[in-house]
Formats: sequence, structure tokens, C-alpha cells
Amino acid sequence: MSDCFTFGSNNFFISLMIIVTGAAGFIASCLVARLNEEGYNDLVLVDDFSKTAKKGNFEGKKYSLLVDRAEFIPWLQANEDQVQFVFHLGARTDTTEFDKAIFDELNLEYSKAIWKICADVALPLVYASSAATYGDGAFGYDDNHEVIPQLLPLNPYGDSKNDFDKWVLLQEKAPFFWAGLKFFNVYGPNEYHKGRMASVIFHAFEQITKTGGMKLFRSHRPDYTDGGQMRDFVYVKDVVNVCLFLMHHRKNSGIYNLGSGVARPFLDLAKNTFRAMGVTENIDFVDTPIDIREKYQYFTEANMKKLIGIGYDIPFHTLEEGVHDYVTNYLLHDKQIW
Repeated sequence: MSDCFTFGSNNFFISLMIIVTGAAGFIASCLVARLNEEGYNDLVLVDDFSKTAKKGNFEGKKYSLLVDRAEFIPWLQANEDQVQFVFHLGARTDTTEFDKAIFDELNLEYSKAIWKICADVALPLVYASSAATYGDGAFGYDDNHEVIPQLLPLNPYGDSKNDFDKWVLLQEKAPFFWAGLKFFNVYGPNEYHKGRMASVIFHAFEQITKTGGMKLFRSHRPDYTDGGQMRDFVYVKDVVNVCLFLMHHRKNSGIYNLGSGVARPFLDLAKNTFRAMGVTENIDFVDTPIDIREKYQYFTEANMKKLIGIGYDIPFHTLEEGVHDYVTNYLLHDKQIW
């Protein structure tokens, strides 16, 4: 795809090659779909494409090239002059993995290498951070750069994302534009391959379809009722809209929250899933698994003032709207791919 830029009376056509890492994964594959909808087809998709479970996420998409994750750094060094923008959304995202070395390699060092190239050759960069960096929320959920060094994530995944954020803020040399996005609880199509790490909505739909009911984690804190644990659930279509906004905006570099801005109880999510499926509510509670119980977040809510303050004005889906769209337009039709 070529974009036309007009200077005076002359038209110049330049190739707009966009990199998307993690392109076989959840959020990044949805970004590819959104870019295709906007006419951007000169895309380089980066991932470990040997994992057949995720094949559906990039099959049928329009792109120019697939680059294996292990080959991407040298590829970018050799081809940076053809690239116009980098979305680095690839990461190891399993919050139940506790091998720090895996996260250091795939989330921290790999991201540093991409940053350094983008800084050296002035490539704009948007990368994925995470709300997991906020830990138990003791320091709040404000995307204030001054607070980031104080944050205490609850697992190695969150540590790796916060370690990169902290490293970024110390760099004297940076891309001419960059943004780190602290994704909150993202849900939507293309997450079918994530297993245990898929959204509660996806698991709810699967459970209800098979059994007619669903199970939520019981609260193990007296200040929260069963199902009253709260999350900032954000629809993936809103997430990729923000990514496109930043690609065009290219100023006000920094780290930004990316949630809906409204915390909602898991019970609301469950009830909306039943409603969208047209099934009578049947909700039960089970103990939170021991391996994650001590590290479990009971509340998250993104302060979205910073992103809105730089001009983002597209309304986010409410939980009701997002669940309804996901269930009725994708899951009920066995259409799990966007």
C-alpha cells in the first residue's frame, strides 16, 4: 500500500512499511486486521510462526513479509531504511510463568535491542507495557513517570515489563516518537489460542456452552464479595484504535495507560456474557488456585486522563457493548478471528 503526500503542486508516493511484532498473537493480530481495514497492507509481521495453534490469526491478513522472531533484530538492522513505524507488541505474557530468565530474554533484552535500533535511525516506536506493572495497586494506577521506579509487580512478567519501562525512562537517546502502553484486561477476538491466559469472557463462553453455567473465583479477602473482584476490562477494538491514533499523532512521547478507565466486577462480566448468549444465569464460585492466590489483583482501574489529554477522543466500549459485540458477532458464530 502506498500513501500519497502532497508538497505544493507535486505528489510523492512513498512506501509505508509498518512492523508488527507478536503478529500471530492476540492484540497484535487484531492490530493487523485494523491496519488492513484502513488500507495498510505493506506490513512486516514478526513472531514465532512455527506455533500452529496461532496460525489462524495471520492467515487471510494482507502483509508483505513474515519474519521469524529470532531473525528480526538483524533483519531490522539491514532494512531499517524501508520501515516507517514499529509496533512492538510481541512478548511472553504468561503471568503464571516464574522463570525470570525467560522474561529477561524475550521481554527485556529483546525490547532493548529494538529500542536501540529505533533510536539510532529515528524510527517511531509503540511498545506493549502492562497494567501488571502496578502490582497490588499500592501506588495507584496513574501513568506518572515519576512513580514507575517505585512500582512493585507481583510476578516476573510484571517485573519484566516494569524493568523495561524503567530502562526506557533512563535513556538519553530515544526514537523521535515513542509510546509505551500499559494494557489493562484486554478481551476480544483472536485470543482463542491463549489457554489459561485467555480473558474471562472467553472462558465464560466456553463454560456456558459446555455446561450451561460458569464458575468465578471466590474472594479470599473480606473487603470483596465473591465475584466482586474488579478489573478494568478493555475491548481489543479500542486498544487498536489507540495504536492507530498514536501512529498518526507521533508526538507527546511517554508511557500511557490503556484501559477503559472504569473498573467493573467479574460478576458484571459474567452476567453480560449470559445475557449476550441468551442463556439464563447460572454462576458458581471456586477457590482461587493456590499458585496465583497470593499474587492475585483484586482491583485495577486505568487513569486515562493522560491519553485523553493529548487528544484521544474516541469513546471506549462499555463492558456491555464490548461483551455483546464479542459474543454475538464472533463467539456465537464460531468466528474467533478478526
